[in-house]
Formats: sequence, C-alpha cells, structure tokens
Amino acid sequence: MSQQSTQFEPAHFTCVGVGAGPANLSLASLLHGHPEVSNLFLDRRASFGWHDGQQIPGATLQVSLFKDLVSLTEPTNPFSFLSYLHDQGRIYHFLNAQFSDVPRLEFRNYLEWASRRNENVVFGEEVRSVDFADRFVVRTSRRTVTADNLVLGVGTRPWVPALAEGLLGPTQFHISDFVEKARGLAGKRVAVVGGGQSGAEAFLDLISRPGHELPRRVTWISRRRNYFPIDDSPFTNDFYMPDHSDYFHGLAPEARERFNREHTLTSDGVSESTLRDIYQRIYVHRFIEGTQDLVALAPNREVTEVSPGAVGGWELRVRHNDHPESAERYDADVVIWATGYRPAPTDFLAPIADRLEREGDELRIDQDYAVRWDGPADRNIFVQNAAKQQRGLADPNLSLNAWRSRRIIERLRGVRDQEQLESFIDWSAKAAATAQWEG
Repeated sequence: MSQQSTQFEPAHFTCVGVGAGPANLSLASLLHGHPEVSNLFLDRRASFGWHDGQQIPGATLQVSLFKDLVSLTEPTNPFSFLSYLHDQGRIYHFLNAQFSDVPRLEFRNYLEWASRRNENVVFGEEVRSVDFADRFVVRTSRRTVTADNLVLGVGTRPWVPALAEGLLGPTQFHISDFVEKARGLAGKRVAVVGGGQSGAEAFLDLISRPGHELPRRVTWISRRRNYFPIDDSPFTNDFYMPDHSDYFHGLAPEARERFNREHTLTSDGVSESTLRDIYQRIYVHRFIEGTQDLVALAPNREVTEVSPGAVGGWELRVRHNDHPESAERYDADVVIWATGYRPAPTDFLAPIADRLEREGDELRIDQDYAVRWDGPADRNIFVQNAAKQQRGLADPNLSLNAWRSRRIIERLRGVRDQEQLESFIDWSAKAAATAQWEG
C-alpha cells in the first residue's frame, strides 16, 4: 500500500489507557521501560490533578512512601518517589525533615512530576467512545486511534447521599471542594458529615483557624459509633499484599461483601495523629482558652433530612443509631459532606457495553484484571481501581498500585515474573490430614 493511502490511517498502540490518575500513571511509568509495548494514556483534564480541592495544609498520606507508582514492583525505576526527590535536589532535605508521614501535597506534586516526564501521557484529550472491529477503535475529542488493549483508569467522582444532591452550592458542598469553598467561615455554624480521614481533616482545619477566622460552632456528624483510628497494625496490613488480593478474588461474593464491611477501618479509619491533634485542640479550646461552645461531636448518627432553616442556613435532621425513634436537629450555615467517592462512569464504552460481563455494579474481571467479554482472547479491557467488590479494600488503595500494573503488563507481554514471598498468614483452607498410626 502506498504512503499516500496509509497516511490517514489512525495511529495504533498495543495499549491505550483512559485516565491518568495514580493507577494508570503507575502503569504508564512501568511501561516506559518496555518500548516494545507501544502505549498512550489520555486524560480529559487540562492538566494533572489529584484531590487538589482537599489538599488541606498538614494533611499526610496514610501509606508508606514506598507505595508510590513503581517501587514495590521495580525499585530501580526512574519514576519512583525517591527519584523525584533526587531530581528536585532535595532528597537530603526530605530525610532531615524526618516526616512521620509523607505530606499529601508533596505526593501530589510527585505524581504530577511523573506525568510530565512521560511523553505517553496526554492531558486535555477526552475519550468519547470505544468500539471494536478486530481491534479497539478509540475516538477522542481530537482524533481516532486504535489499540490491541484498553486500560480503564478513570478514577472516582465525589459522592453525596441522595438527600443532598439537589442542594449543593456555595454553602453545601462535597469535601473535594473544601480548599475553594471553606473560606470566610468566621462566626458561622459549620457541620461536617462523615467520620473518615477526610472528615477528620476538615474538622481539624476548621477548629484550628486563628481566632478572627474561627467558626462560631463546628459539628462533626458520623454514622460510626465513634471516631475510630485506621487499623494499621502489621498483620492487618497483610490484607494489602498481592497474595491476599488473589485469595479474596476467589471467594464467594457473599464472603467478599462481608469482609469489606467488617474491615472498613483498615482503609478508611482516621490516622491516630489526626485524632490526637483534634483532641488536643478541643482541650485547648475548652479548658485553656475557654471557648466552651465551639465543638459538637455527634457520632453514631445518620443524617436523614436537610432543609432550609427557619432563620437562614440549613437544618439537619439526624437519627441516633441506638435510639432510632428519636429525632435530633442541628442548625448550620454551611454543610460539608465528607462522604467519599464512587467509581466514575464509563459511558464511552456504550458501543460495546452489551458485550461486557458485569458483577453487581462492576465489570467482571479475571485474575489479571481483564474484563470478561465475548471478544478475542488476545484483545483485553483491563480495569484499574474499580473492582472493590471483586478485589477487596486494597483495590482503590495505593498499596497494590504497582503490583496491579505489573500484573497487567505481564498479560500484555505474555510473561509471568516471580512474585514476592507470600504472607506469613495461610489464607486458604487446607484439607484435614488423617493421622496414620502403626499398630
């Protein structure tokens, strides 16, 4: 075929990634050392961002600095967090600072650095649709490309309960907008709803502001029975190892659901340092500075209704979990919903959606995170950070980011590298041995 007839054919890649958050950035970083696997990662955002709206001063990661994009799989990879510190000329300063935990904003800047250094990561280009005809046809806001494999890493979007969906605005907003909207709150009544780390960080920030910026009252409402710390103990962290992820994938759906429900605090509890800071700030306010009415702590409660207040602001109707017959009321000028995130939609898959298997709200995946579908076995759609029901609490966590990316790369390359040693814990049931006695 002549050059003139082929110049309009779309560019073809072994792998096209949709989204460039931490999950797909990990994959892109590890693939950078495999030029034989041509790849392109597209993100609709104009530039990189990672929870920019809730980069509250003083917030830190809840995981080790080694749980970066690449280190737990490929420690010598040039996209590691240590490589970032060295490249920026401040690796000694970081060591001398002796941070107990990595500042979250520093980790966000590291992720942005990795995205800038990788020419295969493109921002400002939205994937509009994906079809299939022997290969995946990816139509974007700029062009059409084709791929042998697709990797979904679209991340999550803010979630609020249905009772708040139509009320969001300047005085009622999700925690993801905290940096922009939680301003000018001096003398106002503020309610924070949500007992996880983000709710704790928002509450701490509000009660730590200088006197002339301090709200009149800050109420912290949580469905949990108390403000519980994250379970970060050694054996609990074995839940965040590769072999437990594989074990979890083989469980029955009912067992998976029960596990995720019972062990939420292994991923969504509050850092002990944050809880300690909150308690100390309350002590200072109440007993040293004499600010008696600043704080209201209301755990073990669920918000059942939000409506405009009789004299402005908002009225929150709350049900106590131990006394469901009672109805409590809290008044607030501003309501902050620290209620987490849910997987972002994948409407661009509409042309092939009926060919993909589902398990509940998720796309059904195999042991390598490839979606089960009716297409050719050598054409795969991989899923990142959207299989919590099938892969457990570790799936949206940074802990297995690099390992999951490596598992995908092994499938792409048709190889299987040696795993790290298994957990000390024997997860699977073993057949009972029958004792043999000699007469």
